[in-house]
Amino acid sequence: MKEKLLERFLRYVKVDTQSVDDAEQFPSSAKQFDLLKMLRDELKNMGVEVSLDDKHGYVYARIPANVKGGAKLGFIAHVDTSPAVSGSGVQPVVTRNYGGGDILLEDGRKLSPSEFNELKTHVGKTIVSSNGRTLLGADDKAGVAVIMQLAQAVAENPDFLHGELRFAFTPDEEVGRGTDFFDVGRFDADFAYTVDGGGLGELEYENFNAAGARVTVNGKSVHPGSAKGVMVNANLVLMELQSMLPAFQNPMYTELYEGFFHLDSMQGQCDKATASYIIRDHDRTKFELKKRLFADVAEFLNKKYGDGTVVAEITDSYYNMKEKILPHMHLIDNACRAMVQAGVTPKVCPIRGGTDGARLSYEGLPCPNLFTGGYNFHGRYEYIPLEDMEKSLQVALNLVSIYKDGGNG
Repeated sequence: MKEKLLERFLRYVKVDTQSVDDAEQFPSSAKQFDLLKMLRDELKNMGVEVSLDDKHGYVYARIPANVKGGAKLGFIAHVDTSPAVSGSGVQPVVTRNYGGGDILLEDGRKLSPSEFNELKTHVGKTIVSSNGRTLLGADDKAGVAVIMQLAQAVAENPDFLHGELRFAFTPDEEVGRGTDFFDVGRFDADFAYTVDGGGLGELEYENFNAAGARVTVNGKSVHPGSAKGVMVNANLVLMELQSMLPAFQNPMYTELYEGFFHLDSMQGQCDKATASYIIRDHDRTKFELKKRLFADVAEFLNKKYGDGTVVAEITDSYYNMKEKILPHMHLIDNACRAMVQAGVTPKVCPIRGGTDGARLSYEGLPCPNLFTGGYNFHGRYEYIPLEDMEKSLQVALNLVSIYKDGGNG
């Protein structure tokens, strides 16, 4: 099964599905349909009941139970890759029986344990990486491959006992819109797991509360030779705004449960400057205080430079799923049990980000996050050990067995 999983994963990462920030259309890039249609067709060829939302791009699939009394269990992954690094022309590098040294990539780049310490723990494994020119796309095509291999294993083995199974593949997760049009009723599951996590054994049911802030600074441009008392340099006002945010509540200084303000992008001229921020915190009270502080800074600058100088639009993106998972802790207990059965040590940890499951949990579908085995997502040094991805598949199969009897006893 390991080689079949590898073959499937290599096929999927070669399909360019990069999503686009701030696009008006949904999905944000039409090319995501290339993989979504491929998945639909492959599921259909397995004999699995499947449908594609032609407008919004969601693939929904189901396998009927062959035992009575089980829960309706779902698995979800997203097909898009991050806008941060190109996903076009991905050429994966497969390093078998990794020996512990540098993996040479193209353009003089290398994947080195001296820089990426986790590599030292994967000696002897098959490492799949990008070639250094693009990202790899393990986030989340590893999850896609795991779920598809799971569906095939169940569909082709009538003696494997299971309850009702649901599968879904979503677009645009990387740009924060993955569940905008997801139909929870159509998916029809009691519980689900996103297969969208990182290293071996990671299990996540706590994530950031998240908001985005779009800032527009309206300056006043005049000739610098006669600017005294008249010019308002929008670039400098934007820099002043940034300087008023807590210096150490910055991603480069934070970890675990610590939140942050992140200046994601900025551009400007003297008469107008714009910036995009993301605001994050696991604690809901601290999250609300962060948003209040951001708004207060904008208000202070408007008092200093005049009304309308700084326009800050703050929009919530998603919330910490923890409060929605706590009434269903069997999802966490059973995931840990499934990992132990697969010879994996569970590592329950907070997500310093979000998943489709965070929003789905607030829409009535409790949905924690399982590991895929990947590292260095969203970058040119992304890689995944094949054996760890195979463990993700084994855990998912174990969960299917656990939930055939209901799973929450």
